[in-house]
Amino acid sequence: MIPLKILIPSLLIAIVAGIIGIILYIPTGNVIILFNAIIMAISIALIPPGIFDYIRNKRIREIENRLPDFLRDVAEASRFGMTLADAIVSASKGRYGILTNEIRKMAYQIEWGVPVGVALESFLSRASTPLTKRIVSTIIKSNEAGGNVSDVLNMVANYSREVQQLNKEKYSQLSSYTVVLLIAYGVFLVTILILNVQFFPQMIKAGQSATGSVSNNIASINVSIIPTVKLIFAGAIIVHAVGDGLMAGVLKDGRFESGFLTAAVLAIGGYLFLLMLGGV
Repeated sequence: MIPLKILIPSLLIAIVAGIIGIILYIPTGNVIILFNAIIMAISIALIPPGIFDYIRNKRIREIENRLPDFLRDVAEASRFGMTLADAIVSASKGRYGILTNEIRKMAYQIEWGVPVGVALESFLSRASTPLTKRIVSTIIKSNEAGGNVSDVLNMVANYSREVQQLNKEKYSQLSSYTVVLLIAYGVFLVTILILNVQFFPQMIKAGQSATGSVSNNIASINVSIIPTVKLIFAGAIIVHAVGDGLMAGVLKDGRFESGFLTAAVLAIGGYLFLLMLGGV
């Protein structure tokens, strides 16, 4: 969940940008001004929360990818008769990427006499992810209950590896659907470009020639609505981009927030594509 302190300001600024664009569009009737404001509003609304969500999820992935290595080393140390506290201190000498500093802080706390359960809870507060919550809670309860902690550590280490493997397989399978979405968006974008650049200008010419020629039996074409149709199609590109981007996020990990950056990139890219090639 994206914090409201990031989401609300982005939405408010986006709304203000959209209102300013509408105010500038009304007296001039310049469609480019309107679409520029819409794209700016979408960018402001989606990019800052999207960047925050991307950085947070990247950190979560890195923590969960390195956690099994730490658990394996702690389990190996506990097999030699070490207590859980001593095994954590011993394993803290290794390197675990983004987790290294947090693990060493936990080891320092234990060396200073902090109970291992308290140190683990402190570690969890600094490196909180869905997977670490389940695993650390299991280790704390197992340590409190007594018995062979080594077996529990091996079990949770294997469990965390299996979770990571399942997530990779799931992402690999769903990534093909994301590619299909992007291809569909590209086809739709090219279709709108062809209609706006090639087909509609020819319709306007045909309508004008049919209207000016009395001898022709060609039905008169109402060319006055074509600019409105082109405007609707250009707007459909933006709607399509945002929808496909959000759906890509859902396919990735089941959350709309993961698709914020993709939606913004597709909307900006599609609009610039049409703008540069004369499709707006």
